[in-house]
Amino acid sequence: MPDYYIGIDSGTQSTKALVVAGDTGQVVGRGAIPYDLIPSLPPGHCEQHPQTWVEAMVGAVRAAIRNAGIDPAAVRGIGVSGQQHGFVPLDREGRPIRPAKLWCDTSTAAQCNRIMEAVGGPQECFRLLGNLVLPGFTASKILWLKQNEPDHFHRLHTVLLPHDFLNFWLTGERVMEWGDASGTALMDVRRRCWSSEILKAIDPDLEDKLPPLRDSGLPCGTLTPAAAETLGLQPGVLVAAGGGDNMMAAIGTGNVSPGVVTASLGTSGTIFACSDRPVVDERGEIAAFCDSTGHWLPLLCTMNVTIATELTKALFGIDTAELNDLATKIKPGCDGLVLLPYFSGERCPNVPNGTGVWFGANRTTHTPAHFCRAAMEGAVLGMNYGLRRMRELGISPREIRLTGGGSNSPLWRQIVADVFASPVVCTTEAEGAALGGAAQACWAVRRQQDAAARIADVTDLWVRLDPATRCEPVPAATAVYARMQALQDDLSGRLRETFHLRSRGI
Repeated sequence: MPDYYIGIDSGTQSTKALVVAGDTGQVVGRGAIPYDLIPSLPPGHCEQHPQTWVEAMVGAVRAAIRNAGIDPAAVRGIGVSGQQHGFVPLDREGRPIRPAKLWCDTSTAAQCNRIMEAVGGPQECFRLLGNLVLPGFTASKILWLKQNEPDHFHRLHTVLLPHDFLNFWLTGERVMEWGDASGTALMDVRRRCWSSEILKAIDPDLEDKLPPLRDSGLPCGTLTPAAAETLGLQPGVLVAAGGGDNMMAAIGTGNVSPGVVTASLGTSGTIFACSDRPVVDERGEIAAFCDSTGHWLPLLCTMNVTIATELTKALFGIDTAELNDLATKIKPGCDGLVLLPYFSGERCPNVPNGTGVWFGANRTTHTPAHFCRAAMEGAVLGMNYGLRRMRELGISPREIRLTGGGSNSPLWRQIVADVFASPVVCTTEAEGAALGGAAQACWAVRRQQDAAARIADVTDLWVRLDPATRCEPVPAATAVYARMQALQDDLSGRLRETFHLRSRGI
């Protein structure tokens, strides 16, 4: 009987599941369940109920198994990818105390400053963590709970991240692996351990509320009988350590050794590379994360990519195909219309209370087609702000592998190639994070049989590039985008200290 592995990607907008054949890496079954954020929260607050993720995971996995038409007894392992940085507070019985605050929640900027001041400022944070404490990261959410909901904080027994919570539901184990944990701003990424100074700055008893850290190559546990029955699987199926969505997308795009760079065009935009050493950016714009294979994962994150296009679609009442069709009618540079896409605040550059700014609207550019293309270009220019910093830190992409929903668009791909001045290509499997979860599960099973088994042994077989998606940069367009980049950078810098990028209301 062939072996199969299930990869689960629990994201901000949906949960997706893949069933993958272990001997070939062929995806034989798929399932997906959509959901939304909790509505009507104040600006800057983004939350979801953890139970929503559980229900979506169960539905997606069961659908994927039905779609695959396999014997569930042939499933050997499961790997979970989850949205990073979320804060899932559990009580002593393992029940969520309140909804989870998510990666895109920027309501905790004041708590970030409080933590950094308590340990001696940003430079001391770099010494202790290798990162700043930024809005979106988990650390400030914990202090926010303590300051704003003391009754809930009093009940807090365990801090988990979103993928950890799903692992807990699957196995009953409360643990964290190095990759996702490195995005909490609680962990020293150089030594892969909790920073006692940062923890004490939040609460003297916080360390007791954190689960043990574990090597990402070790399994989290095995399916409990209850979880197995709910999913339609056999008890005892191995559950891998899993990881954050970017760490799992790195695995799912074959980004497991130095030299490969991945860019994800999703709700957020991320670019990340594999490194044999920590890459610490003392400007705080590139995150010094660990990956989920034992390496490091220098990463930039912008909070607004498909958010920009989704809002533009809603503005004009059009769908994705219509947006792409309109945008193709406009030449690169959009006749000078440029977007600062800080609709959800921004992390890179660090503008947590930022707002979107359309600049260059006139009689020529005030058209739906111009706005559609400017939304796409503005999001990619925002990512390129961080990519240039990565290059300054020694990361030079030979080629960029694209993943995420935006990578399905030929126009997005060409804009990325032209703005980044680099060849781009997609993998044949668009769901990189889910594939990464399945690959990590396969690796964990192999390591039980052979401790020397490498994750690259799996990804070299499973990850395939799609030559039909390859785009080369067009020099003329690259030159136009260099000028647009300078304009976006100048606007961002000039507006950051004004009303437009500081305030969310009158």
